[in-house]
Amino acid sequence: MEFWDILTMIGGLCLFLFGMSVMGDALERRAGSSLRTLLSRLTSNRMLGFLTGLAVTAVIQSSSATTVMVVGFVNSGLLTLRQAIGVIMGANVGTTVTAWILSLGGIEGDTFLLQMLKPTNFTPILALVGIILYMFMKDSKKKDTGMIFLGFAVLMFGMDTMSGAVKGLKDEIWFQALFLLFKNPILGVVAGAVLTAIIQSSSASVGILQALSATGQVSYAATIPIIMGQNIGTCITAILSSFGTNKNAKRAAFVHLLFNIIGTTICLILFVLADWLFSPAILGESATYLGISICHTAFNIICTAILLPSGSLLEKLVCKLVPDAKEAETVVELDERLLATPPIALERCRSLTAEMAQDVAVTLKKGIASLSSLNDELAAQIRKGEDQADHYEDILGTYLVKLSALQISTDDSAEAAMLLKAIGDLERISDHSVNLLEAAEELKQKDLRFSDAAQKELDVLMAAVSEVLDLSIAAFLHNDWRLAQKVEPLEDVIDDLKDQMRARHILRLQQGSCSIEIGFVWTDLLTSLARTSDHCSNIAAGLIDLHGHHLNTHQTIRSARTGSTEFQTLYQDYSRQFRLS
Repeated sequence: MEFWDILTMIGGLCLFLFGMSVMGDALERRAGSSLRTLLSRLTSNRMLGFLTGLAVTAVIQSSSATTVMVVGFVNSGLLTLRQAIGVIMGANVGTTVTAWILSLGGIEGDTFLLQMLKPTNFTPILALVGIILYMFMKDSKKKDTGMIFLGFAVLMFGMDTMSGAVKGLKDEIWFQALFLLFKNPILGVVAGAVLTAIIQSSSASVGILQALSATGQVSYAATIPIIMGQNIGTCITAILSSFGTNKNAKRAAFVHLLFNIIGTTICLILFVLADWLFSPAILGESATYLGISICHTAFNIICTAILLPSGSLLEKLVCKLVPDAKEAETVVELDERLLATPPIALERCRSLTAEMAQDVAVTLKKGIASLSSLNDELAAQIRKGEDQADHYEDILGTYLVKLSALQISTDDSAEAAMLLKAIGDLERISDHSVNLLEAAEELKQKDLRFSDAAQKELDVLMAAVSEVLDLSIAAFLHNDWRLAQKVEPLEDVIDDLKDQMRARHILRLQQGSCSIEIGFVWTDLLTSLARTSDHCSNIAAGLIDLHGHHLNTHQTIRSARTGSTEFQTLYQDYSRQFRLS
């Protein structure tokens, strides 16, 4: 093997790994909504989890990525450890799809159909289609499809380049001796594990093994132990990703390692016994692309068939190996590991924002309640709720900015922008809860009371604000843009109520039935309640914008007021419902 062959082999390997990475990332982005759908349907059913892991890994072409995803899900509370075990087992089978795709490179035959099945013949067409989609299409989904085609073309070109470059190794004595050495099953397992741990992809290491099989010096006796070792080596990614996570996330990573070690041990024993008792002739034959794919798939299916029914035992074992912490762990609300899968990270942000919205709604209503029944416990709850809202805004805002900087689809980018706006409005609503509390505290401290007429007016306004809050939060939680359209008419009614109440207050001042001192509190209350409704309007408009695929909230509000008969009808209905006596 000449020096130039070595350079060619290195170049082919680089192209192969780069193509696999590009294709996997593009597949992940393209299948973003599907990944979220699969995740939402997960239950504690072990078989369903297995099928989910298989499907996700077959789509994104990486069991390592799936397992890292699972570690992040468990760390964030999206999955239980029991659910994770099934997904991890499914990922091991799903990763075999890559080897079957790569095995197309070993097709032989002279007919047109067989020739067109060879990647070297059809990948130029895919590359052409891919570059057209990527360079000339504006739609992000079409661009991602183009990147999938381009990534696959680069991957297969790198594979073909590697295969051609290593053919010279068949005459090298050291190479022949190396693979004779790997006929020792233990050494083969170690070699497969080390190689895969270095490149952190069992799919890539299987591809390299397939390329080396072009030399004709790679026997099945050496291939099978190497494949077994590759499954152990791929666990390194999940183990590394578990550093700094909670105990259940660590357990999920160790389940992956245990599953592969136990499966490899069982299959290795069976392999050694079969070789010793029967000495199958096929073990001495040269491995082919197709043969390696079959061995890879068979090994993973056998391991899963043996261990899938024992998932509960694996769970108990890993719980003993990773015991509960002596002190309570801090709950990790957002895990940066999920950023490796932007659609799932976005879904986690949305679910956490939904929690924030529910908490803020409760806090605001407690703020309203404090005006009539103030006590120390209620005041502490309101301030705690406001602190929690600040925390939500801090972690979600930081996370969403990082997420928006990644390569995500146009729809996901729009949703991330909507969530960023929503958390700002929710945080301001929680601030107004404290403003209401402070007004209540001032009234109590100074022994001030509103007149009966003023109190009745305030009750009407508070009822209207509670209604607009419920509407906007419900619309957000259910992603219901039609329900969101009912918010703006009520917000306009609340603005009218505020103006009427200010005018009536001035009249009471002139008549001497209201003091200037209580007037300051009255003005603060009107401002806080009206601004709360403004923020509810912003949240609803953001949902409508997202549905309409634009992000111009002010234009949405103006259009609703001027161009909709439904708006006028709702406005009249709300005006009658919330009317000052």
